[in-house]
Amino acid sequence: MGTEAALSDERLLGEIHAAAVGVRAELERLTDESVRQPSELPGWSRGHIFAHLEGIADALARQVESARRGEEVDLYDGGQPARDRAIEDRADASADEHRERVGSALNRVLADFDSLEPEQWELPVRFRNGAVRDVALAVWRELVIHHSDLGTGCTQQEWGADFCRHLLNFLEPRVPESSTFVFETHAGEVRLGDGNDVVLFEGRLEDVAAWLAGRRVGHGAVRAEREGAAIALPEIGPWPSAFAFT
Repeated sequence: MGTEAALSDERLLGEIHAAAVGVRAELERLTDESVRQPSELPGWSRGHIFAHLEGIADALARQVESARRGEEVDLYDGGQPARDRAIEDRADASADEHRERVGSALNRVLADFDSLEPEQWELPVRFRNGAVRDVALAVWRELVIHHSDLGTGCTQQEWGADFCRHLLNFLEPRVPESSTFVFETHAGEVRLGDGNDVVLFEGRLEDVAAWLAGRRVGHGAVRAEREGAAIALPEIGPWPSAFAFT
């Protein structure tokens, strides 16, 4: 499976811009009170999510800018510890500060992609040992998923089919090595992994994508069975680390 080859660079850029519009709308509604309220992510306020979006947008923009200079750099100076400190330091910022900081980071990364020449989408980057296109896909994931994580009403039911298929493809490493996950959805079948233990899932495409992403889904929204017998949803592996290749 996979949507990366089917999704043109132009269309991917349009999806990123659309996702950024959604995040900007949340920023416009933000108040000092609401930014400190809990998000859907355990232990994180909405301020933590906005601080993370600021940091990851700037970090991914730096990947693109370095690639255009013929350089490859780490995602964050100082790695994961520096990333975590920056989120904690900025999480309690005011609504106006988040609007300014996240807005500026979004402007930067979107401008970088808007100015790319067609051949520059394939320039190498250190991020995931990939190319600029992989950076664009990461921006898409970060904006769409974390918009839903804010807990302001946007859920995975608003994720598009192309995004869900891309996300399932990206998260295939979460499938245990011994397993094959077969997702039967209203939008067709998705098969991940190549192990002998075959687990069949039923649910909407949006819900199975959210479940594999470790997000909350409604009771019974995703059902699993093995050899025709219902089972509890299986354990999955960790999120593919952005730091594994740096």
